[in-house]
Amino acid sequence: MPDFKIQHITKYSYEGMVRDSANQIVLYPIKDEYQDVTHHELNITGNPVVDTHIDYYGNEIGSFTYSEPHSVMVINSKLSVTTRQRPLPVTDIFPDQQWEYLKHIQYMVPYIDFLKQEYFEGLPELQVIVEQERAHDDTPFQIALRFCGYVYQNFEYIKGVTTVETTLDEVWKLKAGVCQDFAHILMVMLRLLKIPARYVSGYICTNSSTMRGEGATHAWAEAYIPDYGWLGIDPTNNCIANETHVRLAVGRNFSDCSPVKGVYKGTSGHKLEVAVSVDDDESTFTSIDDKAHHDNAIEHRATDNTAKNSYQRYMEIIQQQQQQQQQ
Repeated sequence: MPDFKIQHITKYSYEGMVRDSANQIVLYPIKDEYQDVTHHELNITGNPVVDTHIDYYGNEIGSFTYSEPHSVMVINSKLSVTTRQRPLPVTDIFPDQQWEYLKHIQYMVPYIDFLKQEYFEGLPELQVIVEQERAHDDTPFQIALRFCGYVYQNFEYIKGVTTVETTLDEVWKLKAGVCQDFAHILMVMLRLLKIPARYVSGYICTNSSTMRGEGATHAWAEAYIPDYGWLGIDPTNNCIANETHVRLAVGRNFSDCSPVKGVYKGTSGHKLEVAVSVDDDESTFTSIDDKAHHDNAIEHRATDNTAKNSYQRYMEIIQQQQQQQQQ
């Protein structure tokens, strides 16, 4: 049973003084038979009272308001989590029976939200790919793994070319992005075959330089498999999400699981910095300023047009390459 100590720091720096910062945080890990939270310490600038509730999808949500004028706000979450390996689905059940079961549940309340398809211009093209990738005798489990491999092999992992506001059309045109983009594309593919799929936010805790997504919050998808339940699938790393993936929340998409979001009164300009570290030593809990001295420790998320322009620049490079090939 792996034990992980996780520190997740979110820092907002404002161009001027702001006040009445009202925020929602989704920083409380899921507690179930495969994940125990042995310690959770939450420190927020100004020590505001945090009210918590359970949302429609079973996530614990915190809400707070920091009313005093301030130019910096830091949310520091320290976790100790023990995970357990989950057994994998068996593949000896007749595929036809599993697909019939999925037809039976598609109008049931627990699954309806996870079957709703977001339309985008590339959907018909992706539908063709889904049919091409599918084998007649595949089980839903086998399909989920094949689709995971397709996203991993056909989308390039590039930080900075997308933001949380990037649309599916933009991701589809780029054929690139980060973990949240990979998860969204995989969910579209699963839902096209009426397999319920949901978005998962959390952390990847492998301490391996070969795994993508460390040093920041991570995202993957879960597919509902008959006679099994929800299976975590990580298309960013082409693997099953198991005891090395710590789950924070589940939902229809990123917007249901955003770790921190809010509004405030004051100047519009601000910078968001996020740092995540995973270790088995309590002494590693530190401050965001200390982490800033380590490479790749801070994930900068632009709130102006910088990140959006990175998408535009990437598209311009692709267009230039295409033009050169045509000449």
